[in-house]
This record gives sequence, C-alpha cells and structure tokens, in this order.
Amino acid sequence: MPDEYRTVAHAGVHETEVNRSRFLCALAPAATEREAQDFIASVRKEHTDATHNCFAYVIGADAAIQKASDDGEPGGTAGVPMLQMLLRRDMRYAVAVVTRYYGGVKLGAGGLIRAYGGAVGEALDVLGTITRRRFRLATVTVDHQRAGKLQNELRSTGREVRDVRYAEAVTIEIGLPDADVPAFEAWLADVTAGTAGFELGGEAYGDA
Repeated sequence: MPDEYRTVAHAGVHETEVNRSRFLCALAPAATEREAQDFIASVRKEHTDATHNCFAYVIGADAAIQKASDDGEPGGTAGVPMLQMLLRRDMRYAVAVVTRYYGGVKLGAGGLIRAYGGAVGEALDVLGTITRRRFRLATVTVDHQRAGKLQNELRSTGREVRDVRYAEAVTIEIGLPDADVPAFEAWLADVTAGTAGFELGGEAYGDA
C-alpha cells in the first residue's frame, strides 16, 4: 500500500470552451468501480443530448483499476488523455466524465487530446483535491474516570479520534502513522499512569 494518494475533494462540474465546443468535466470521488460506473451513468442520463460523454476512472490506492472510454470520439483522443491526466495528478478513487457539445468546428486528433485532457486538469484545479495518508487503526481501552481527559489530550495533540464506545471500560479508536506508534505507546502510558490498554489493528487511509 502506498503511504498516500490524492483524490477529488468533492463532486462538481467545471466547463471549458474550445473552438465553440463546450466541454463539461464532471468529477467525483469513487470508493469502488461500481460507484464510478453509477456516476458515469448519472452524467449520461443528465446529458442525453450531448455529442459525447467520455469517461476515465482510477480505483485503488495502487491504481489497480483503470478504465477509459472515447464514447465515439476517434480512438485514443478522449478517454486516454483524461486517464493520463488523472494519473499524472496522482488521482486515485476518482472518476471524470467529460461531456462535449459540438460547436461546429473540428478540432483534429491533437486538439481533441488537448481539450479532453485539459478539461480534466482544469476541473481538478478548480474543484480541488485532497491528500489521504495511510495509517494504522489502534484501539485504546481506559477506565471511565480517565476517558474524558484522555479524549481531550488526544484531540489537543492533533490525533484523530475515530470512534468512542462506552461499556464497562471506554474504548477509543484512533488512527496513527506507523512511525508514530512507539512514541504514542510511551505517551499513552505516561498520561494514563500505565492503566490504558493498547491494541494495533489494520491499515486504512485518512485525510492528511
């Protein structure tokens, strides 16, 4: 698993115009290939009258799933440059659909490649991206007497509290970079006088 990746900050649309053709780039984060395909279908449904609805998506922190479609444009002039732009920007778990309304002027292969790739690049600049970093899930178990103070201490030191569960003891789930684990264990023992339990879990990604 890579230590970090970038993705689309939120779903949105950005429009550009090239030689009277309108290019609407719809971007969205997509956790799965199904989510990406559902987004593509929704854009196509919204723009059934468009000349083309081309798409590209990258799923997986390691970019394991990559798909692109020219949707009737000359082969390699739309979907591939869109996909290349996503990859060049280190985008993961992201889907782009560029809807074209033809304006009467032919752009040629080179012009199409620049227009479709450029539409994605401009949309990423305008809509924004976020970085997500890999971390270890960890569970801290502490008595009720110390729980409130510990939660405040965790938040004041900038550590992400992901979940809190109350039972006989209080269980607090947090996320930690791998490199921080030894120092965190020492800090936890210090602030709870050695009374807290600590257990490492699996890996996940969170906002940097």
